[in-house]
This record gives sequence, structure tokens and C-alpha cells, in this order.
Amino acid sequence: MNPTAAPASTQWWVICLCAEWCGVCREWREVYGQLAAAHPDLHFAWVDVEDEAQAMGDVDIETFPTMLVAQSGHPRFFGPVQPSLPQLSRLLASLRAEGPASAVKDMPQASALLARLGPVLLAGG
Repeated sequence: MNPTAAPASTQWWVICLCAEWCGVCREWREVYGQLAAAHPDLHFAWVDVEDEAQAMGDVDIETFPTMLVAQSGHPRFFGPVQPSLPQLSRLLASLRAEGPASAVKDMPQASALLARLGPVLLAGG
């Protein structure tokens, strides 16, 4: 799940925001890894919100897991998801089918978070 391109590239990023203390996150991590293996054309990253508290800034994650999906440096989805491989697969398929014109423009908090996470992602999460 190590990223190989900058978040601002034309590549897709699927970023899971979790915490090591969270049992759901620990169980979800293996399934998330399977999803990453099934989509080698996407960049997946696992970010522990406590380990990366500085990059998280004032973003308060209340529900785990929370996903940040971005394309070309722009958030496409930011919110909690059920820890379900089929559900996340459907979400990704839907976002990719919509095309780049559907990028969400009114997500300033997600955009700022994506920018702050850039160095973390490039370092391998």
C-alpha cells in the first residue's frame, strides 16, 4: 500500500483514516489490503490518525473507518464507510464511472487534509 506518485498527480488515491486502537480498523486493514491488491492501478494508503495528528490538523474523525478518495489532487469522497469490501468496491466503481467532471468542489476540509497528508503519503503512510 505504499504510494508511488504525488497526491496531486492524475492518479487515484484511496486513503483509509483509522486508528490502531480501533478493533474495527485492525480487522478492516487486511480486507483493505485485499482491495488494494485487486486495484493495482490505484494508490492506497493507510493513515493512523493518531500517529499523523499534525497532518490531520483540526479534522476530527468520529467514525472509523473514514475514507478520503481523491483524483488529480481533488477529493471525490470524504466520509465514513462500512468496513465492507463489496461496499467500498462499489463506491470506487461509482466514482470512477462518474469521470473527473464530478469532482466535488465544495470540500475545503478534505482538500486541506489531502494537501497536508501529501508528505505522509509520499513517505509511505
